[in-house]
Amino acid sequence: MNIMDFNVKKLAADAGTFLSRAVQFTEEKLGQAEKTELDAHLENLLSKAECTKLWTEKVMKQTEVLLQPNPNARMEEFVYEKLDRKAPSRVNNPELLGQHMIDAGNEFGPGTAYGNALIKCGETQKRIGAADRELIQTAAINFLTPLRNFIEGDYKTITRERKLLQNKRLDLDAAKTRLRKAKVAEARAAQLNLSPPEENNVMVNVSYMLNLLHVKWLQVWAEEVTKSEQEVRIAQSEFDRQAEITRLLLEGISSTHAHHLRCLNDFVEAQMTYYAQCYQYMLDLQKQLGSFPSTFLANNNQSTTTCVPSSSNTTTAASSVSVTASLSSLSNVAAPSSFGELKSSSGSRKARVLYDYDAANSTELSLLADEVITVYSIPGMDSDWLMGERGNQKGKVPITYLELLN
Repeated sequence: MNIMDFNVKKLAADAGTFLSRAVQFTEEKLGQAEKTELDAHLENLLSKAECTKLWTEKVMKQTEVLLQPNPNARMEEFVYEKLDRKAPSRVNNPELLGQHMIDAGNEFGPGTAYGNALIKCGETQKRIGAADRELIQTAAINFLTPLRNFIEGDYKTITRERKLLQNKRLDLDAAKTRLRKAKVAEARAAQLNLSPPEENNVMVNVSYMLNLLHVKWLQVWAEEVTKSEQEVRIAQSEFDRQAEITRLLLEGISSTHAHHLRCLNDFVEAQMTYYAQCYQYMLDLQKQLGSFPSTFLANNNQSTTTCVPSSSNTTTAASSVSVTASLSSLSNVAAPSSFGELKSSSGSRKARVLYDYDAANSTELSLLADEVITVYSIPGMDSDWLMGERGNQKGKVPITYLELLN
């Protein structure tokens, strides 16, 4: 029974406190009550915390979109995270593309130029997919997790303490309002005259009784002055204590910024590693595919020159020869067979560079697109390479980056 009485009293006290705060908050909104303002430093800290939370959420959300563009996959990962279970492994887009390329290359035949190229491209796409998976994992651990910990941990603590500070402020202002009313009632009670009327008149007696009740009510309020002053002192002390706690938490935002800066550096390094790996993979692939176009063109040229047209296709063959002759007359670029002639001879030729090329080592020559260099062959050189000269510089250059000039 005593426990029930205690719970009822506590519930009544809590209800009274809630009602008092609600009344104070409503009167503040209506402009009928004074409001204790926070100091400027605390207001600036609160604004800084809100700004940090807002932009942290936006950066975190957009980073998740960057790392995983598929919204369904993001939702699935979110559900597994909330269930504290590991999400199943999923093949990413580069890996899926790579597997399709490899399957297609095997179908067309690894011995063919196209099939071999598809297999090499597929293997490179798979390596890019693995690098992408590593980027996502590194970014999640070193960048997204610290941001999420701030939103779900530190900022929630700040929000809770800030709410307590708001309640303590409402309690303080409500206590100040009660004290002010008590002092006004005390002053008015002292000014009223409670002497009984001399005339035996009904109206006078009624007026006297009303004044008496009013004075009694004011005296009740006047007796609350001491109690209200004590409540104000207690409320002020609790408010100051909560304000200090909130201020200390908010000052930790600067440390949060420093920590997020380190995490941002880790994210940038992860991206730099990822893009460097992708560039190297594609550079290696480009070198591997460098011989395919010339070989393919040489094969086509050989098949064209060795094919003997039948009598039924004489007209078509003649028109093809005519078109080929016309194209040759419009271009000053030598036919692919000229490379073979150059390699079998001891002379040199001028060649125009088709694409930029970065030398892989000191034996090679870096090239710039559209520049003209001198090329020649030396005994024992690989069929896909020539020696190139530009002024005093010389080195090996890939044939597929060149066009021989007449």
